[in-house]
Amino acid sequence: MLSMAKKKAAGGIAEGTPITVKPGVTSPEFSEVSIAGWTGKISEVTGKAPSQKLIIEWDDATLAKMPADYLAKCEAQQLYHRMACLPLEDVELPAS
Repeated sequence: MLSMAKKKAAGGIAEGTPITVKPGVTSPEFSEVSIAGWTGKISEVTGKAPSQKLIIEWDDATLAKMPADYLAKCEAQQLYHRMACLPLEDVELPAS
């Protein structure tokens, strides 16, 4: 298996870093859907601090617990449910 080096973005946030969505956070597209506690990893960091955005790829545990109505809404609007773009302040990063 090949190991890939984690690429660090400005601000020291590495792609591949695991995240957990903070309590009280809702889906950017559907404000009625809570995504608090969802987990995944950073696939891309955009923007500059303090307004950085993270492209998150959800992990298998999160994909398995996504509500059916959320999946249906994503499908109806042709949105890719396996990823999301969240502001840095909406996620918890592992302690360094």
